[in-house]
Amino acid sequence: MYQDNEVTIRPVEPGDMDILWTLLYEEQEPEWKKWDAPYFPHVHVPYESFIADREKWIGKDERWVITVRDQVIGTVSYYWEHEPSRWLEMGIGIYDPAFWSGGYGTRALRMWISHLFATMPLVRVGYTTWSGNERMMKVGEKLGMTMEGRMRKCRYYDGAYYDSIRMGLLREEAISLGYIDN
Repeated sequence: MYQDNEVTIRPVEPGDMDILWTLLYEEQEPEWKKWDAPYFPHVHVPYESFIADREKWIGKDERWVITVRDQVIGTVSYYWEHEPSRWLEMGIGIYDPAFWSGGYGTRALRMWISHLFATMPLVRVGYTTWSGNERMMKVGEKLGMTMEGRMRKCRYYDGAYYDSIRMGLLREEAISLGYIDN
């Protein structure tokens, strides 16, 4: 668990499952999906199926919840792009729009980056977003990340083409920014 005043990131607990389902799947077309890779379909998961698969969520290293004043608002996660070469990508979802543009995602990702570098033999962490999500691009800038790649007009959504954006941070940069110790 990591805490920064009112923001906490921690592993998913059994008591988080109901609110996670509500945030992720209660609405057929949730507002957050318009910003989180909207070019991929949002697949609804029935409550009973989500709860039956709770072992995929509870206590897992690769997905934690974000809370603000003990209220679950989203998740941070990671996946291996290519584990043998230690290429790890991370992600974040703030599902409750009431918590957008308040700096909570930046703070949560800063803690997540610190956690990933502190617990894994990584030299880089990064994420992929799209040019339609300007807030996520700004988060990367605030975190000291570098735009490592821009694949032009490869995402088609709502009648327009968007770029795919890759952001990354190296271990030595995380050290110089104070995210982790030497």
